[in-house]
Amino acid sequence: MKKTLPGLKSKQSTLQKKITEKIADLQLVEDYFPGVVIILNVKDLTVVHMSKWGQNFLGVTLRELQEMGTKYHTRFFNPEDSKDYVPKMLNMLERNSDEEILSFFQQVRKSSQHDWSWFLGCMKIFFRDETGKPLLALTIVIPVDVTHNITTKVQQLLDENNFLRNNHHLFDLLTKREKEILSMMAQGDSSSTISKKIYISEKTARTHRRNINRKLNVESRYDITRFAQAFDLI
Repeated sequence: MKKTLPGLKSKQSTLQKKITEKIADLQLVEDYFPGVVIILNVKDLTVVHMSKWGQNFLGVTLRELQEMGTKYHTRFFNPEDSKDYVPKMLNMLERNSDEEILSFFQQVRKSSQHDWSWFLGCMKIFFRDETGKPLLALTIVIPVDVTHNITTKVQQLLDENNFLRNNHHLFDLLTKREKEILSMMAQGDSSSTISKKIYISEKTARTHRRNINRKLNVESRYDITRFAQAFDLI
């Protein structure tokens, strides 16, 4: 069994004491915050501390959250959202700036038997080691009011963002000319109209339309319009 050097053990003890004291200071006021306060380990984004509000919402204790480790993310959060904001979290922490705050939307649920609830989160660096490297991140998340019209707009933006991310590889198959024609198709232009607008034969316009439908794997006007909107063609 490896022995911990006395000097190293002393440094670890001092660092842990500072962390404990800083979290204790936060606990004195966290119940006044209009949301959930979470302290995450920068290394793997596991829970170090969560305010009572969050524990009660999830129906678990702090010890249970800590023992979950990385399973915390897959148990409570929508993986489709995580694909978007987790890399942004890691990049922000890597940049290691006191001035930077990351905001993000995430869907949370207590279990697979419950519906998803939308939360708005904000993250910043909370604690660094003696070399200035981030150790802990502070996140505050607040519930999004489902009765507010902003919720619908947020949902639309998130759905469009997911569509863009999931279909970018298809869109990249289109040529510059096909993207131009896709925009016109989304606006309802016929092959005849397209041919006149960009000075090609109607037969060529129809060929472009077929190629676009094949590459994007679409069949309806709705699908065409969705691609054009997601990729800012209309």
